[in-house]
Formats: sequence, structure tokens, C-alpha cells
Amino acid sequence: MSTDTATDILDPARADALCILLGLDTPVAQGSALSPFFHQIYFWQPKPSTLLGRDGHPAVGRDGLIPDLGLPRRMWAGGQLMFRRALVAGEPAQKTSILETSEIKNGKRGPMGFVKLRHEIHQRGELCVTDMQDLVYLNDPDPAAPKPSVLAAPTDEELCEQASFSSTDLFRYSALTFNGHRIHYDLDYCRNVEGYENLVVHGPLLAQKLMLLAENTFGSLSQFQFRAKSPVMCGERVEFCQSGDHLWVRGSDGRLCVEANANA
Repeated sequence: MSTDTATDILDPARADALCILLGLDTPVAQGSALSPFFHQIYFWQPKPSTLLGRDGHPAVGRDGLIPDLGLPRRMWAGGQLMFRRALVAGEPAQKTSILETSEIKNGKRGPMGFVKLRHEIHQRGELCVTDMQDLVYLNDPDPAAPKPSVLAAPTDEELCEQASFSSTDLFRYSALTFNGHRIHYDLDYCRNVEGYENLVVHGPLLAQKLMLLAENTFGSLSQFQFRAKSPVMCGERVEFCQSGDHLWVRGSDGRLCVEANANA
């Protein structure tokens, strides 16, 4: 079983920068509890450019955690998080990443690679967060193939917040998470290589907004799971919706972009 470990001091200033990006007006002080999923902005492991793949991510299969499945396009398909104790700003923490499974299956549009990672984050000698991450790897798109079908989002929400993300927002989130994926900042790459019409909003950024919506309702979260359904484009006006423990992101055309469930 492949594993990888990183340590970091959870700098309050970096969490403050994320709060500003998310529109939160609560400053993060030394010793304060971090909001759920803020661990995404820590535990950077920079690689030299010679060890990056064409998409800006660390190249797979080069003594790294993720094997090379022979499929060039990477997508964050979703995940499940278990929160046992809030992480504390300004203190050291350790993240251990484990490759749970990797396999190739044949789908309607050809082979698909599925990778599941488990990230365990410890602080003060305790397991605080377990973050299960689902990645999907695909071949390059066929320009002649019909566009994939989309699902209609529910319309029975009890709460709804609107937002859109500019290219500056995407740059800042990429910088905070040290995410080099070119679909978030390189428009030519988006269109000419991966077949997107515009820059793509980070799936984890959408999930983060849903988690904050759920946290406002429940007070705290013990579990959160989400699944990406359709990409959100830079500048698109989307709606973050909630009905009980069910949450979702609705696109400007009514499609379902992200679906999630939360537990207090």
C-alpha cells in the first residue's frame, strides 16, 4: 500500500486569505478552530517543473502515490469527509495520504481510471479529519462526440445563495491550495486540450461553499460527502442550495453541478 506523509504549521494568515476569498468576515487568530475543509490549503508538497505532467499536476507513476493508468485527463469526482475534532490554527499537524484503490473500467466513452485516496490528518496526537478523495482519469475528448448528458438540479431548496467566480478567484484558490492544474488558469489548454469552453471552477471550492452553508445550519459537521456531476465555468452564476441534509450546486441553465449530504 502506497503512503505519503507531510507536516505543516496551520498558518492563521493563510486561513485568513481563504476567508477573504470566500467572503467570510471572521478573522482567524492563533489557536482558533478552522472551518471544515480548510486543511485543503495546507500540506503543500511542491515538485520541480521537470516532475510535472502536461496538466500541471505532479506526474503520476514517478515514485508518487498515484500510479500511471495511461489516461491523461484528471478530474476530482468527489469525496467523503469525517470530522472528529476541529483543527487549530497556528499549530503543527500531520497529513498521511494512502492509496486505497486504483483500477480501470470501460465506460460508454472508453476506459476510465478510478483512484481512491485516504488522507488522515492528526493534530495534538489525535486523528482530527479523514478525507476520502475520489479521482477519475479519462482519455482526451473526441471533438466529434456528442456532449455528455446532464441532470436537472432539484428546485425544492429551503436555502439558496448565489455566487460566481472570476479568473482572479480561481487563481487565488489555486495559489492557496498550491494546485497547478491548468484547467483553472490556462484558457488555451482548457479549450484546445481538455475540451472545456472556459476556465473550470475547482470542485473543492464548490464543495467548500456547500460545507459552509451546511455548517451555518447545523453548527458543526461530523460528515460530509459530495459528488461532482457537471463542471462549473468561470463567471457562471450558480446557486448553492440546501434542503435539510441534502445540498447541491445548480448551474445557470438549471443543471446539477455538485450534489452533497451533510451530517451534524
